Amino acid sequence: MDAEPDQESVARAIALRQLTAAPRSRAQLAEAMARRDVPQEVAERVLDRFTEVGLVDDAQYAQMLVRTRHAERGMSRRAIAAELRRRGVDDETAVEALGQIDADDEESAARGVVRRKLRGMRGLAPEVQARRLQGVLGRKGYPAGVVFRVVAEELAAAGDQLGDRTSPDATVLELDD
Repeated sequence: MDAEPDQESVARAIALRQLTAAPRSRAQLAEAMARRDVPQEVAERVLDRFTEVGLVDDAQYAQMLVRTRHAERGMSRRAIAAELRRRGVDDETAVEALGQIDADDEESAARGVVRRKLRGMRGLAPEVQARRLQGVLGRKGYPAGVVFRVVAEELAAAGDQLGDRTSPDATVLELDD
């Protein structure tokens, strides 16, 4: 029995199993095959065929990843670009996919993250809220200028909505009434 077709069926099975679990980039599939000792030329042949029939499409994969990471997790372009790189998507494909997020979209996502996190921070001092929110946005890859501006504006808006009861003067006024 020829070992080559056997290796090809192993490679196909690995790729199909990986793709069934979640979308994957070509590089991720190649890595999974390499871990199972599939020869590189066999892996390339199988991946070429999967690309040809549309089962593997890095451009489509990158578009999907950008949309979901930005909309669902509120990640910045920079953080998503790093994730695409880690997943083996080439820079040109990543740049094209990241083009769907502009500066306004990024700021809007940052505001959404801050508003969601603020709901659970009602009893904390404003300085603590600011520090924690800045940390959250920083970990999501937002630039410092956006982080500080969005956090300050959202904390000010939240303070206005609460009648600014967070300041000591406001508390004294309420007690005097």
